[in-house]
Amino acid sequence: MAFFVQLRAALAALLCAVLLAGCGSPGHSAATQERFGSGNMHSRLFDATPARTCEAGRRALLSQGYFVNVARPDLVEGSKSFQPDAESHMQMTIRVVCVPDGGQGSVSLGFVTALQDSYTVKKANNSASLGVPALGSLSLPFMAGSESLVKVGSQTINSEKFYDSFFDIVKGYLRDDPVDEPAAEAK
Repeated sequence: MAFFVQLRAALAALLCAVLLAGCGSPGHSAATQERFGSGNMHSRLFDATPARTCEAGRRALLSQGYFVNVARPDLVEGSKSFQPDAESHMQMTIRVVCVPDGGQGSVSLGFVTALQDSYTVKKANNSASLGVPALGSLSLPFMAGSESLVKVGSQTINSEKFYDSFFDIVKGYLRDDPVDEPAAEAK
């Protein structure tokens, strides 16, 4: 019988140790979900200068209904809003960074990242208080309320198909609009 009591105590101690070890683990943080690798989902090489690549990126964003917030020779950023239903709202922001690749600057590397922010409608009812000397204070609800969007999530899009389709549009604009670089710089 003493053996079973000792065995039970040992198992309880082991179970406590396992549970305490689980409490100390980091869980699902962004750092544990991130995996750096040699994939090129977010970047492509283009036979064009960084300025031409970013211009093609700007046109690609405009062609898909994005509002261009920033347009520089080395950076383009655009955003677009979506409302899947009456109670939610999403905003997609796409950033294109263009850098030279190689010594002559005729080849560029385009980096693209898309960020999706999610919002929900938060409703608040208002009330009014009325102070009456004989009765004290009365709080009366009235039907006026206010609604506001509250951010509930944000994530980087990690879909190869999404980025492939964006890069295909950029390549199309570069192919359809060849520019003689020295003539363009003279203007």
